[in-house]
Amino acid sequence: MSPFKGVDYFNIEALLSEEEKMVRDSVRNFVDDQILPIIEKNYQNGTFPAELVQKLAELGVFGITLPEKYGCANMNNVAYGLAMQELERGDSGVRSFASVQSSLVMYPIFEFGSEEQKDFWLPKLAAGEKIGCFGLTEPDFGSNPGGMVTKAKKVADGYLLNGAKMWITNGTIADIAVVWAKLEGKVRGFLVEKGTKGFSAPEMKGKHSLRASITSELILQDVVIPEENILPKTDGLKSALMCLNQARYGIAWGVVGSMMAVYDSALNYAQSRVQFSKPIAAYQMTQEKLVFILNEITKAQLLNFHLAKLKDNNEIKHYHISLAKRNNCEKALEAARIAREILGANGILDEYPIMRHSANLESVKTYEGTHEMHTLIIGEHITGFAGYD
Repeated sequence: MSPFKGVDYFNIEALLSEEEKMVRDSVRNFVDDQILPIIEKNYQNGTFPAELVQKLAELGVFGITLPEKYGCANMNNVAYGLAMQELERGDSGVRSFASVQSSLVMYPIFEFGSEEQKDFWLPKLAAGEKIGCFGLTEPDFGSNPGGMVTKAKKVADGYLLNGAKMWITNGTIADIAVVWAKLEGKVRGFLVEKGTKGFSAPEMKGKHSLRASITSELILQDVVIPEENILPKTDGLKSALMCLNQARYGIAWGVVGSMMAVYDSALNYAQSRVQFSKPIAAYQMTQEKLVFILNEITKAQLLNFHLAKLKDNNEIKHYHISLAKRNNCEKALEAARIAREILGANGILDEYPIMRHSANLESVKTYEGTHEMHTLIIGEHITGFAGYD
């Protein structure tokens, strides 16, 4: 298999620094060498390629924007986005693992944790010695996280937690869970360690999507955690939503990797598949489909690049991220379906990555805010009216 050359119709390469190119190329080569040879088997078997965790840590993708004092790379948000883009070209499940570790575990500890929590956990998470998960969504509360029923109560030994979380990436293998619960009516963040009495994380089975990713429930039955395990700077639901913004940003970049994968596969197939005496790439209908996908990749790349610059300049707003997540996920899923059409019946075979990406994108479009919720977030901003009240 020849190395992946990327898809860059508008020469966005010219906008990247040498360091950003280095990050992209390092992760791109890692995907070619370490992920693509094994991922279809993991997907078919419904298993997470755990052997990649240490290799990803050595690559430096965990907490890539956080300070070097915690064992992180201290790079900018373009570099982080490019890393997520390349990982998702491999598989959405692998990118999800890295996103959760970085944006939903390391970020809240860095942003809301005590110095002791940061010094203890961040280097271990960056090195892949510890794995984390993020517990916000509940069985009855997805798009409305503020309705959560998980409760925390102050007790003599620390805090007593009761409740359940659902759709938790990495939950079963996590050493630490960032759990959100209501303490005296206010949402706060807590660190719950694996092995704590009353805490369990059974894996959810039977998925048709993200099959190479571990998805779990978190069950908390009279779980007592020490006083020092509360994230002291968390202050209501807005703290949890700040974490989601980090994850949504990574998703907006990641799905471009999926689009690149299905485009590359469809283009190569169309150029070699002969029907009625010429390659199907020579037919107008096939060209229209390929141009659509390339068009959406290019728009998403330009959107992401400027989004990263807004983020690096501290000018980004949550509705900017919503627009990127909403657009890019929708177009990525549409691109995967169109790519499958180009391949015809062959498009459903695991010889090609298209059906796997298409199935994964069904989940990626939904998690960290559905298409509809991001529509309403943007709608509220531009009209002044909250459409979800």
